[in-house]
Amino acid sequence: MNFIRNLIHKADRSIMYVVLLSCAGIGIFLYMNKLSYLHLSTREWVMVYTMLGAALILDYFTFQIPPKGNQQSMDSSVYLACIFMFGGAFSLSVLLPVSLILLIKDRKLAWWKHIVNFSIYSLMIAGAASIFTWTGGVPGALDGYNLFPYFAALAAYFIINTITLGLFFHFSTKDALQQMKRAFVTESLLVYLCTLILALVLTILVIHNGVLGLLLYLSLSILLSHAFKQLFLMYQSIEEKANTDQRTGLFNHSHFENMLENELASARAAGTPLSLGLIDIDDFKKYNDRFGHLQGDSLLALLGDFLNRKTEGTQVTAFRYGGEEFTLLMPGMELDEAYTFMNKLRKQLNDTPFEGVEVFPHGCLSFSAGVARYQVDMYNKSQLVDQADKALYYAKKQGKNNVHRYGSNDGMEHEIDLVQDVRDIEQQLNLFRYKDIDTFKHSKRVYKYALDLSELLELDNAEKRKFVLGALIHDIGKLEIPWSILNKKEKLTAEEWETIKGHVTWGKKMVMTNERFNDLIPYIELHHERFDGKGYPYGLRDREIPRLCRMLTVIDSFDAMTTERPYQKTKTVDEAINELRACAGSQFDPELAELFIRYIQKKTAQQLLS
Repeated sequence: MNFIRNLIHKADRSIMYVVLLSCAGIGIFLYMNKLSYLHLSTREWVMVYTMLGAALILDYFTFQIPPKGNQQSMDSSVYLACIFMFGGAFSLSVLLPVSLILLIKDRKLAWWKHIVNFSIYSLMIAGAASIFTWTGGVPGALDGYNLFPYFAALAAYFIINTITLGLFFHFSTKDALQQMKRAFVTESLLVYLCTLILALVLTILVIHNGVLGLLLYLSLSILLSHAFKQLFLMYQSIEEKANTDQRTGLFNHSHFENMLENELASARAAGTPLSLGLIDIDDFKKYNDRFGHLQGDSLLALLGDFLNRKTEGTQVTAFRYGGEEFTLLMPGMELDEAYTFMNKLRKQLNDTPFEGVEVFPHGCLSFSAGVARYQVDMYNKSQLVDQADKALYYAKKQGKNNVHRYGSNDGMEHEIDLVQDVRDIEQQLNLFRYKDIDTFKHSKRVYKYALDLSELLELDNAEKRKFVLGALIHDIGKLEIPWSILNKKEKLTAEEWETIKGHVTWGKKMVMTNERFNDLIPYIELHHERFDGKGYPYGLRDREIPRLCRMLTVIDSFDAMTTERPYQKTKTVDEAINELRACAGSQFDPELAELFIRYIQKKTAQQLLS
């Protein structure tokens, strides 16, 4: 409901801004123009028509500038030249008929947008003319010894344009001021400098050569517009080649990374769902070995064309991820909807004929796929990919030609061999027996706490695996800390403490070498984040930190407080509980801290009875 109210409020502000802007623009026009049409001589009317025609021609030859493709035209140079030659009132006299003609010609554009456009131009012309006069500019022939008023007029023209458009987008869309800064200001500055130069050229040509000068100017401007247009087309062509996988015709891995980051940002800002599908062609190596790589490439091309056709007209975008793997980015789709879409694709591919399908175990083309959904506590795009990859792994383990939803808690996810994973991690932790036995023991105790709490938290098998293994391996990065710092008895210096803090980053890099444990990275990287956002390494806060990572922070801190450590005093259980309560809401999640306190109090009472 709050989201809807915010949208309504933003819409109201947008309408109010449009009304105020229109009133201001029309008012400025009436005040500055002062019905100058009634006092124009025949020669001046000829000049109005001439400049009007020039502005319309240049408006027709609009062009786009890379990389965002914002539309630009050279018509502003006409209005600036009119200011320099005849003053602001004359320039507004040219603007009005141009706007009326465009209103009649371009009926696809809403009428109120034409009024907004006219109002913005009126404000820009009025502002530029006022600054031109205020800085000593005199309408007429170009004063080559005093160019400052011309640059000042352009600056006013550019700033008013930027501010008025920026506020318009700010009131109608999210984060638009930043968007304007990136896409409009930086890209348009060069074009506006060209506009000033062209305005000065037009002034000189018209003053000294009349209509012939104007024709020469129009020829030059049209050629420049055409050159900008060709530049943008060339940029588009290069960008398309850079973002496209030539073998399949789909977007490539690099473009997938960029789009994934953008879609995650959109989903996070708007609170909308986002799902990701990861596809792997079943037994592709077997097909390659039998028929050769050229035929294998044909199979990749066929799947690329298949995904292109099936996603056309939808919000889904297909990419070649690498090798025989493909990804589908599905904004706006919940997990079950994405699963249904992927399963429908799988069945349709099964029915697609292709040479040599008899070598496949299922006797048809097939793929295995994993589907995962974006969660609000995902702080890194790789987490969504890792979850989809894990779901793909489960799909293959269930016999291939299958789609699996991450976290659905069926099939292979019930058969996770937790004991083997623990054994593998403990082999790495054994290095602590030599370097720092305290960290080894601490990791084992935190692991045991996590095992108990996974029952209290009612975790499913997948969550339990990640939580207990994450608790066991969370301090693995301390293997990279020098022995002299790790075992120092005195208080650590600021520099040494920074070294200690680096263990979360080193631990992440160590675990990334084994893809099997990639989903444990948040526990390694985030167990020193704080509920109030003052932790490290990212300064995440509240629900931006995954729930089980918040739980691990409580467990880790409690054990650190109640166990003898070389760089801090040991607390009793009661003292540690008091510390947890004192820091609830700042360092710790209050709800999870209280849950752990109830658990530890019950456990302590049972130990006393036994």
